[in-house]
Amino acid sequence: MNQLLGKDAPQTKPRFTEKQGQYLAFIWAYTCIQGRPPAEADLQRHFNVTPPSVHQMVLTLERSDLITRQPGVARSIALTVKPESLPVLQPSSN
Repeated sequence: MNQLLGKDAPQTKPRFTEKQGQYLAFIWAYTCIQGRPPAEADLQRHFNVTPPSVHQMVLTLERSDLITRQPGVARSIALTVKPESLPVLQPSSN
C-alpha cells in the first residue's frame, strides 16, 4: 500500500551537479528579488569567479537544458527546472 501512496517511491536524482544547483538557485533567487534575471557579472560577483568561468557555466546549463537564453538579449536567462527542485542557496564565499 505504501508504494501506491508514493512513500517508498525512489527519489529521482537532480539533473544537475551541486555546483550547477547553486548557480540555478542563485538565478532563481536573484530573479525573484530583483524582478529580472542576473547578468553574468552578477553571477561572477556572487560566486567570486572569473568571467570565463561564469560564461562556461551558463553555456553548460544551457546545453543541459536547465536554462534558456535569448540570443542578443541581455539578462534573458530563464530556468527550465521547477524551483522546488533546487537546492538551498548557500552564502557566497566572499
